[in-house]
Amino acid sequence: MSSSLVLVANAGDSSISTFRVTDAGLDRLSVTPGTTGCSNFAVDAERGLVYASVKADDDNSDAGILTLSLDRETGVLTPQSRVSLPGGAMNYLSLTRDGSALLGAAYSGGYGIVCAVGDGGEVSTPSAEVRFPRLHSVLASADGRHAYFVSLETDLVAQFALGDDLALSPLDAPTAAAPAGSGPRHLAFSDDEQTVYVLTEFTGEVLRYHRDPSTGTLDLVDSTPAHDPSEKLRHSVIDEDPRKNHYVWGADIHLTDGVVWASERTASTLAALPIGADGSLAEPAGFVVTETQPRGFAVSPDRTLLVAAGEQSTTVSLYRIDGTDLHLQGRYETGRGANWVRFA
Repeated sequence: MSSSLVLVANAGDSSISTFRVTDAGLDRLSVTPGTTGCSNFAVDAERGLVYASVKADDDNSDAGILTLSLDRETGVLTPQSRVSLPGGAMNYLSLTRDGSALLGAAYSGGYGIVCAVGDGGEVSTPSAEVRFPRLHSVLASADGRHAYFVSLETDLVAQFALGDDLALSPLDAPTAAAPAGSGPRHLAFSDDEQTVYVLTEFTGEVLRYHRDPSTGTLDLVDSTPAHDPSEKLRHSVIDEDPRKNHYVWGADIHLTDGVVWASERTASTLAALPIGADGSLAEPAGFVVTETQPRGFAVSPDRTLLVAAGEQSTTVSLYRIDGTDLHLQGRYETGRGANWVRFA
């Protein structure tokens, strides 16, 4: 097994758990409090820094991004600096350009940002800002030239060139459409970055886009269901309770060798969708019932392990990946409202 660390955001406890991956499973090293309402973070493993989205609290009237240093021996996270975000907390953070820039997407605030990151991890006020209703995720291409913001409410992926000055310039075309009412949520790149996969929240599909590496533009090719048909889930409706109405409730997406993994929260499943040589997806090879309401999960850098968290669970599950199969290695206490996982 990998000797890396795993970090889990426990939004209900306003804490982040740090685990060490061992041959026996996961060993919880520490639980760092004080990350108010944290539901996502980005990790710079090379510099030992974590950038956590936090909500307003008694000491801070605005939401913000908290920079913490990570002690890899003890797992303790120590606050270093904080930048305020008057427009509201981020729902998704990601790094680009070797950790020198941080991108964020805010669902309630309906805005996305790009911030410069200093050598010590200090996050600047945003150098660029874009606005789309209910943004849910953002990723940059590996070369840091293009950035993609996903808008759940308006069924689109907004696509931009990211300048040397961290300005955002719309591509031609400025957006790539998703099917009406699908609610695109999270995205992932193929290894060659010629395909972008987007998981929808309301229909539980993986949308496949062709990406032109030169221009950065996306074109929708097709879609593949990623929820268990035996559950007979219904098409979700925005602002209605998915669990109460037995609606599809897609959440997170990640890739391993030859497989797209996708989580669905109403039935609490992880789906394995085989990837064809041309980037196309087959229907799921199987479904694994995992932690209750799995909003977030992560795959180890060597793609041998998967850790899943559940919003209605206080434990995380560790799996060994074998093609399209997951083998449970153990479940481990983390905290309330666990909803974001990253390896470090």
